[in-house]
Amino acid sequence: MPNEDPYAHLATYIEICNTVKITGVPEDAIRLNLFSFSLAGEAKRWMQSFKGNNLKTWEEVVEKFLKKYFPESKIVEGKAASSSFHQFPNESLSEALERFRGLLWKTPTHGFTEPI
Repeated sequence: MPNEDPYAHLATYIEICNTVKITGVPEDAIRLNLFSFSLAGEAKRWMQSFKGNNLKTWEEVVEKFLKKYFPESKIVEGKAASSSFHQFPNESLSEALERFRGLLWKTPTHGFTEPI
C-alpha cells in the first residue's frame, strides 16, 4: 500500500525469518525464498515479475524492493523534512525530539550523522 513503510516491512519480515532455523540452510536463502509470501497485491505481482530466478541474493531483493517502493524522491522528501525541522511554539523539547526521531526513522537513508 502507498502508505506502508517498506523499511518497516523488511524489518518485520527479517524478524519473522529469524525465528526459522534449518540446519545447513543459510539465513539469506530462507529470506530469499519466503519473501514473496510476505507481499500482497501489486508488490506480489512485482516480485513475480522476476521469473527464472533473476534475483539470486537477498541483497539484490532488498535493493530492488527499496528502489521500487522507497524511490529517490521519497529519500529527498524525507531529507527535506528533516532538514527543515523546527520545534513548534507549544511543543516541549522531548516532544520535538520524538517527532524528529520519527522523521529520521521514516527515512533511514537520510545521511545525517549523529552530531548533525
